[in-house]
Amino acid sequence: MTLPDRRFMDHALTLAARGLGRVWPNPAVGCVIESGGIVLGRGWTADGGRPHAETMALAQAGSTAHGATAYVTLEPCAHHGHTPPCTDALIDAGIARVVIAQRDPDPRVNGRGLARLHAAGIEIVEGMREAAARTLQNGFLTRVTMGRPMVTLKLATTLDGRIATASGESRWITGPAARQHVHGQRAQHDAVMVGAGTARADDPRLTVRGFGQKRADSPQPVRIVLSRRLGLPVPSALTRGGPPVWALHGQDAPAAARDRLQAHGVNLIAVPGDGGRQLDLVAALAELGARGLTRVYCEGGGTMAAGLLSAGLVDRLDCYVAGAAIGAEGIPAIGAMGLSTLAEAPRLQLAETRRLGPDLLHRWIAV
Repeated sequence: MTLPDRRFMDHALTLAARGLGRVWPNPAVGCVIESGGIVLGRGWTADGGRPHAETMALAQAGSTAHGATAYVTLEPCAHHGHTPPCTDALIDAGIARVVIAQRDPDPRVNGRGLARLHAAGIEIVEGMREAAARTLQNGFLTRVTMGRPMVTLKLATTLDGRIATASGESRWITGPAARQHVHGQRAQHDAVMVGAGTARADDPRLTVRGFGQKRADSPQPVRIVLSRRLGLPVPSALTRGGPPVWALHGQDAPAAARDRLQAHGVNLIAVPGDGGRQLDLVAALAELGARGLTRVYCEGGGTMAAGLLSAGLVDRLDCYVAGAAIGAEGIPAIGAMGLSTLAEAPRLQLAETRRLGPDLLHRWIAV
């Protein structure tokens, strides 16, 4: 790894991050074209997934791309989809060297893009900043390899792990800086998901506010509610227009409830139950993955948090902690998990701690 290679790949990774939450089902890719230490073109996957990063960067570089190096955060595609293969575009532009962070596990691409570049006589360097790229692409990689989106569980708690008082009051446990950060995280996810209890108690909008989301056509996450019996209020903030609303429900949801929500534009998705009173979360996430979602931000209550953790479905946990205490009578951040020994407890690894005004963010990742 040379310092220039690392620097230009870091630039490409920064560009790729601009597409998070805006390009599903495609991956968020960044591309930098360089020659002699000068950036000739740069691009990232556009909203909706097209054009691709390489296409955008090559358009900027024009004829100067001949003999240059392309830094790409994911192996260039080698198949015909809505656009021609990016490998062909790189070859046709006369790129002499391609540096990639990681291979694309999609069976339509995996190794094929590199093989076509190699056959065209292009020098290839693999694995540049691979760990950083995998973290960035965790959602896309999880969907392709596991059939479900990456799950980020968000909790906003007091020092004693409570998310509300005994009466249900929760606004606001954390301060403005933490709440603004949450909106930034929503913007980087394809969907925001809550349970029916949260939808009834808080009447949330689940939209991104701030961060340039002022235009009517600005990308917004899909809003998802898990409700076995479709016990959602109508009308509500979720049914008064705005981004799409998906309601995942059980096979036994009443027909009247289905008709009422469909009349308000809610997309209904039936999933199996878990044998009790809850939906099968593994099946629910598989349904979301099948619909192309790569990153889901979960803001549900303690029951959802416990279910996701118990099922091993939490890839990242963002815990915002305020300097307040409610006491044992408050509502816990994580509901009952039925554990009898510490050995059964899900374990996460601390990745980051950050101060947000008077509050702290602890970010944990699955191990």
